[in-house]
Amino acid sequence: MRKDSYISKAVATAFVVLTVSAVAGIVTMIVLYNTEISTMNPTPRPTFPSTTTGPPPIMRLPRNLMPESYEVFLQPQLYTRIIEVVNVTSPNQTMLFTGNSTVYFQCVQRTSTIYLHSKDLTVSDPVVINQNRNEIIRVSTLKYHEDESNFLEIQLNDALEAESNYSLFLAFKGEISENLEALYVSSYLQGIPAHESDTNAERFLAATNMEPTDARRVFPCFDEPELKAVFYVTIIHRRDTIALGNAEILGSNIIHDDWKCTRFYPTPRMSTYLFAFTVSEFTSTPSPHERVEIKTYTRPEATAAGHAQYAANITGKILKFYESQFEIDYLQKKLDQIALPDLNPAAMENWGLVTYQEGGLLYEEGVSSLLHKEVIAILIAHELAHQWFGNLVTMEWWNEIWLNEGFATYMSYFAVDHVEPSFKVKDIFVASDLHTAFKEDALASSRPLSPQQEDVQTTFEIIEMFDSITYSKGAIVLRMLADIVDERVFNKGIKMYLWDFRYKNTVQNNLWEYIQKAVDEDGGHTKVAKVMYTWTNQTGYPVITINTTNGEIYQKHFLFNDSSESSLWWYVPIRVMSNTSESSLVWLDTSGTVKKDEFISKSGEWILANVNYTGYYRVNYNLENWERLLTQLETNPHRIPLMNRGQLVDDAFNLARAKLVDVTLALNSTRFLRNEKAYLPWESAVRNLEYFVLMFDRSELYGPMQVYLREKVRGLYNFFRIYTDNSKVPEDHSSQHNQITVVEVACSNGLPECMTMARKMFAKWMNNNTNNNDLVKVRVI
Repeated sequence: MRKDSYISKAVATAFVVLTVSAVAGIVTMIVLYNTEISTMNPTPRPTFPSTTTGPPPIMRLPRNLMPESYEVFLQPQLYTRIIEVVNVTSPNQTMLFTGNSTVYFQCVQRTSTIYLHSKDLTVSDPVVINQNRNEIIRVSTLKYHEDESNFLEIQLNDALEAESNYSLFLAFKGEISENLEALYVSSYLQGIPAHESDTNAERFLAATNMEPTDARRVFPCFDEPELKAVFYVTIIHRRDTIALGNAEILGSNIIHDDWKCTRFYPTPRMSTYLFAFTVSEFTSTPSPHERVEIKTYTRPEATAAGHAQYAANITGKILKFYESQFEIDYLQKKLDQIALPDLNPAAMENWGLVTYQEGGLLYEEGVSSLLHKEVIAILIAHELAHQWFGNLVTMEWWNEIWLNEGFATYMSYFAVDHVEPSFKVKDIFVASDLHTAFKEDALASSRPLSPQQEDVQTTFEIIEMFDSITYSKGAIVLRMLADIVDERVFNKGIKMYLWDFRYKNTVQNNLWEYIQKAVDEDGGHTKVAKVMYTWTNQTGYPVITINTTNGEIYQKHFLFNDSSESSLWWYVPIRVMSNTSESSLVWLDTSGTVKKDEFISKSGEWILANVNYTGYYRVNYNLENWERLLTQLETNPHRIPLMNRGQLVDDAFNLARAKLVDVTLALNSTRFLRNEKAYLPWESAVRNLEYFVLMFDRSELYGPMQVYLREKVRGLYNFFRIYTDNSKVPEDHSSQHNQITVVEVACSNGLPECMTMARKMFAKWMNNNTNNNDLVKVRVI
């Protein structure tokens, strides 16, 4: 109230008297009313049951109708080849497809409107049938929503009743896309064209790519991941082609001179984004497996040349690994893989029909890089992990797509390590994802791993979720949780989670609940949800600062922009060791500064936090501890775990970039490299030094930097000369990666031995006029 506001005593007294009189009057009226109706039987107040029609949806489908199954008939009119014959009119290529679908659904809440998705389709002939009474319900209007919802609204003359079963038939037609989305066309050459304008060697195929929201562009459907259903699919296709689908082929017969009809067994209960089929002239390479028929389809030329053989060899092994790991069999009798000339993304985990970019699946002996086997193995391992994480158990909505992609990335580390132990690349995969996540998550524009559902609604917002935060941070956070609770306990919780939620949808709290069950059964004390909330529902990650003179430790949100303010803090698990003690787990569970004995250097020993970098955070130390660690790296680097040798360098450079340490410290962190032979420390140093190379290029500092790098790389280059000078590579892939790195650094910085080798290789290639298999690729860093 303002200071100059007042009221007289007389007015106040009159107001009180009137108020008391009004209250007394109301009480009297209530008493008289109750007395009068006590002898009557008045009509009760009307109630509004939950079966009344709800309001129209905005972006998400209402949950008043729940699909059970679809019958889908599709006929792509595409010609797979158009052969030009003299004096004969060749057919024109057609991009039309036609079809019809019947969706069977249950009504949960009374409604007179059906909402489902349809985009870029011409839909007609709607028929709604009450399956319980076998009665047709007349359709009054069919309406498209011309907005981002892509709703197809069907108004009915009579309402659908709760707990009754219905079906909706729709005919439709659309165009095959040329943009690698929904049902699209791809092309390739079969053989060698006779001349420049020869089109007879060109071949076409039809393929699908539905994730995340393109099933609605192939047939009208309830196109949300939670609305799972069984699909009965029939494809009508050109006679000389083969149709593949999610499930096994039930039967195939010729229905016309030009057409064949292929029917498939029903799919498992699955989300619409997993719906897939292809029509092509491809041939297959089988894979060994006791129970599942596995085939890898490629262009006939590639199949005949054996380019799919490596993929076929490892697919069955990876599938067996996952079946053993999760103690749940792959739930179909067949698994097809197909290498497509065109696909975006690199691969898609469609249940029973996994699609790949051709370059990511094929391997040509004597031509492909030996390291390309890693690409193939990690790609197959990722997609097969999805047969459990994503297909069998699916996230409820796209805001938690990391439950699919993070798990598939994390599990692929172990699958590749199991089927190709000689590669020795598990740590390389982990470090790559760690650094990728660190880089993106240190920006103020980053996002939480699990944003709110309301923040992810439109197709564009959903597509934005398929980023390095989802894939890399998701995997690294799971790795951290497995380390906290113990990998054995983590795996036990995962098995229970997969089994209890098979064919269902989940949110991240379901995952925490089942990991917690495993922790409790094992006698552990970690509060899983409480800890993980700070890592999945908040943006970014912390930098932990440790003073080893007094044991003080605190955390701060790490951002490249050091002027940014943040009040975020995390429950941080810190594995700590020293040169006199083994690793132990310590928790930092506050935003303020605390003192802990484990971080005090009592006799001048170094302290190392985040052992093996199982935690998703960076670590900074007081300068004295930094110097002790760097001295240890120079004198006996193997006392410090390999992951930490690489990460100390990465932390130093990124802390310098954020202006938390001096640049001199970052450069000093590379001193030990003159005696380092492992790949991870070198990869970390080279990647971070690229920034300095770009900064100092064409300046007076560039020359001294090249001299410095030449001296650092000389020892490692000489170590690999027995291979490089003889056009050979080491056996394990980690060393192959390092051989490439050392040649890049040595030659780009003018190491004489490397320059001589490069000239010799180039002259040999020019003189022999053969493939450049003996050349080592050099990239200026």
